[in-house]
Amino acid sequence: MDANTLLLPCTDGAVAGAVDFRGRPASRSGTGRWSAAMFVLGVEIAERFAYHGVSANLISYLTGPLGESTAGAAAAINAWSGVATMLPLLMACGADAWLGRYRTIVLASLLFVVSMGMLTVSALPAFHHDGCSSYASRSLACSPSPVQVAIFYVSVYLVALAEAGHKPCAQAFGADQFDQNDPKESVSRSSFFNWWYFGMCSGTAVTTMVSSYIQDNVGWGLGFGIPCLVMVFAVLMFLLGTRNYRYYTSTESSPFARLARAFVALVKGSKSSQYDGTLASDDAGHREEVKGVLRLFPIWATCIIYAVIFSQSSTFFTKQAATLDRRIGPTLRVPPAALQTFISVTIMVFIPVYDRAFVPLARRLTRLSSGITMLQRIGTGLVLTLVAMVVAALVEMRRLGVARDAGLVDHPKAALPMSLWWMVPQYVLFGLSDVFAMIGLQEFFYDQVPDALRSLGLAFFLSIFGVGHLFSSFIISAIDGATKKSGPSWFSNNLNRAHLDYFYWLLAGLCAVELAAFVIVSRVYVYKKRVSQDNNDAVM
Repeated sequence: MDANTLLLPCTDGAVAGAVDFRGRPASRSGTGRWSAAMFVLGVEIAERFAYHGVSANLISYLTGPLGESTAGAAAAINAWSGVATMLPLLMACGADAWLGRYRTIVLASLLFVVSMGMLTVSALPAFHHDGCSSYASRSLACSPSPVQVAIFYVSVYLVALAEAGHKPCAQAFGADQFDQNDPKESVSRSSFFNWWYFGMCSGTAVTTMVSSYIQDNVGWGLGFGIPCLVMVFAVLMFLLGTRNYRYYTSTESSPFARLARAFVALVKGSKSSQYDGTLASDDAGHREEVKGVLRLFPIWATCIIYAVIFSQSSTFFTKQAATLDRRIGPTLRVPPAALQTFISVTIMVFIPVYDRAFVPLARRLTRLSSGITMLQRIGTGLVLTLVAMVVAALVEMRRLGVARDAGLVDHPKAALPMSLWWMVPQYVLFGLSDVFAMIGLQEFFYDQVPDALRSLGLAFFLSIFGVGHLFSSFIISAIDGATKKSGPSWFSNNLNRAHLDYFYWLLAGLCAVELAAFVIVSRVYVYKKRVSQDNNDAVM
């Protein structure tokens, strides 16, 4: 599709504003809907498999083969994750204004393949110093080669760039396959966000179990190589769906340029209206767009701590799990990162329950088609996040007590006489909170931004986690520097002398403050007119 193709008028049986792959009006019966959305969902599952094949166990790679400290590795991962979730703001603009979502998905997927290939090469034994090639010999005393470190960091930041292009466009492109003005397709689109997250979590769950086991027990090269091959297959499958997709073309300028014009118009007022009525009308439209974006900021700001807490599951949780008794049966030893699978499995189990049981039941009570409003869904997720951090703090207090009682405080590599099952509840609570907060935020920022800025809206959603990851990196570095001046750091390499429990209590307190602020701003928020008037009358 040419991004400059003019929108064609709706003909009988066609979807208004949409074209097919040849630029003709999109047939309602021959394009879009679930038959097209499944191709997009497939490439998203593979992208999650590839991305989490890197991120889920990255703390072990940094503190193992690359020899970084626990605090330094956690800060580096959070900084990388922050970049990966902030860049979509720029990539979404390019997609909306120039490339289009389809082309952006294809290019981002190809970049995923290249960057994952480079990462696989960097992990091969040829790049290790003598004595560092075997898993058993990897320790903080085993320094990596400069070439290995350079290729690794270039690779992971290319992965971040690919993630930035893929993330906002794939979900928006998938949702585009359902006509919001058609009653039946509108219902399917709301359900799409639930099943989209279900698919994401299935990819995450599989790679967390498979890749982390291979990385810990076979080798990092193969552990990174398998997600690369999965991504190659997914790109081919996505291209097969080209004839089935609905495409929405645009002749508008960059969303950032549109917003910039709107900000200028807000500052200067409408003085130009007395000279040029057309220009005034255009500026008025831009002003409405920027107002539509700015009114989302209070919701955005009151979800940052949720994103900070979200960061901990792939860093400190994994390091804690590594100290526990992870044996299942006489031979199987569960990789620490594999415990993250409980987040994904919880989501996969509860999404059908939410979609098929909770929503119909809530609908009877509230008379809302969605059961509860988007903000009520997000708020419920924040409550569950607060509970999860309280549980995590209590479990860590017990873990430290077990280490003291067993006389293993100064033996950080010894498995504590405490089962890994103690950590499962906090992972399950993380999964439940995501079903409410994560999916609710995705739908909220897609639905509530001006229609011309849909990809940008999902990029705003992702930027919550970008800022959250970066803020997490900052506070970890700050607390590490402050606490190690007077004794062991809260994030000491020897977790038996660390105080992750203090950190978790701090996050729980910040989450409580954030929740109170969220309730306040939610009570005064007014939904877009397209949402049923019942939403406006709801508490959230």
